[in-house]
Amino acid sequence: MATKRHVQEEGLQFPGKTYVEAVLEPAYNHAKQELLLPMIAVHKAHLIMLLEQRLLSQKDALNIAKALLSIDLEQLRLGNYNGQFEDLFFEVEHKLLKLSDDSSNNLHLARSRNDIGIAIYRITLRQKLLRTLSSALELNASLLTFAKKHIDTIFIAHTHTQQAQPTTIAHYIAAVSDSLARDVRRLQAAYANCNLSSLGAAALTTSGFDINRERVAELLAFDGLIENSYDAVSGADYVAEIVASIQLAAINLGRFVQELLLWCTQEFAVAKVASPYVQISSIMPQKRNPVSIEHIRSLLSSIAGTSQTVLTMIHNTPFGDIVDTEDDMQPYAWKGLDTLEVVYRLLSKVIDSLEINKDVLHRRAAASFATVTELADTLVREEGIPFRNAHKIVSILVSQAVEQSKGISDLSLQSLNEIAIHTIGAPLKLSREKLKLTLDPKHFVNIRKLRGGPSPSEITRALEDQQHRLHSLEQWLSERETYLATALAQLDAILSNWQYK
Repeated sequence: MATKRHVQEEGLQFPGKTYVEAVLEPAYNHAKQELLLPMIAVHKAHLIMLLEQRLLSQKDALNIAKALLSIDLEQLRLGNYNGQFEDLFFEVEHKLLKLSDDSSNNLHLARSRNDIGIAIYRITLRQKLLRTLSSALELNASLLTFAKKHIDTIFIAHTHTQQAQPTTIAHYIAAVSDSLARDVRRLQAAYANCNLSSLGAAALTTSGFDINRERVAELLAFDGLIENSYDAVSGADYVAEIVASIQLAAINLGRFVQELLLWCTQEFAVAKVASPYVQISSIMPQKRNPVSIEHIRSLLSSIAGTSQTVLTMIHNTPFGDIVDTEDDMQPYAWKGLDTLEVVYRLLSKVIDSLEINKDVLHRRAAASFATVTELADTLVREEGIPFRNAHKIVSILVSQAVEQSKGISDLSLQSLNEIAIHTIGAPLKLSREKLKLTLDPKHFVNIRKLRGGPSPSEITRALEDQQHRLHSLEQWLSERETYLATALAQLDAILSNWQYK
């Protein structure tokens, strides 16, 4: 550790204590955990390009390569901020100078902290994006497996928090899966806009040296360049798009999680969370609190809030290289992605072990008035009655039954005909058997075979399509992960090969 006297002799000055506490030390700690490996990778790629462009001598390039391959990263990760260097970047630069006998003085040729920093942030974020996407696909797989178990599990869906119509658990979960797939597509789009290279933009106007921006992008597995150099160091929408995507993903998933919690109440009695994901009460022996889902709900809310913090920090900032969009803001984006990633994994495990009370759901559906839409539809189809008249007849029938404290099983053909005569001036041709079938929730579901409906045949087709979609997404993810890993490993291979020539 540098002494105060040593620093003063070099013409440097210790930063203010409060500045260290509020800014420099937190940024240093974040950087050594999240940015160190991307920083070294950027140095390696830039070095390779400088030699290929003959902007460095082979002797200096070899010395720098040895330094980069031998630098003690673990020591840096375990280090503490001591004020000797402004930040981790300059500490690494100092170590490389010592390890390379000052050959690395020219490593900074044709670049700036500006374009380097943005590239490092983008590399960090793309890695976190891929991990988050991997966990999202894990959750999607769990949802599909769960849905396939419940193609015939009928339950009453709600609109406006009131009983609406019978559907199936599979139909409901397929909707959640489709929503999740849209979140995944948004994250894919955010990845595409993130995985572009700023390197070569230098401070903001590029360089007079004949560097090869495309080669550096290729070496670091970027998909292309941020072409305009001013945009490369000034744009912040790449991180804004990421947090906007995870914010919406958290909000979407939070709606489903809130319903899961309702399903777990004794009053709803729809679902039961497995023992590894519940906690007991300290005083009430009967309690099985689904706290895992409660934590998921609160963590999703925290993601929405953290994302908004990032967007607020970007709002009304100058269009240029600024710390507002760098050290202070980036950790919030990292936290949001990391939290969403682990929430996806946790919810996947909860879904894998979730039990559904099929008998209760079927009895509830059979005893409700949720099927009477089909009665109105049947009057239209088989009696030739305009829908509004059919709706009115059935509405009066249900209202009378409710006033008389009768259930759906008490609805009679006689009452229906009396209302029809009063409404349209004629009795119906409907039989008792047809009336009974019309009010059966299973029949209600089975005849809804239109694309997107809940019938077993249609939902089976939909789930197969979703499974194909998931497979395609998994292939895309695997290709991206392999591409990044191969490219970054190749950096070391190139540098190591230099030492044997």
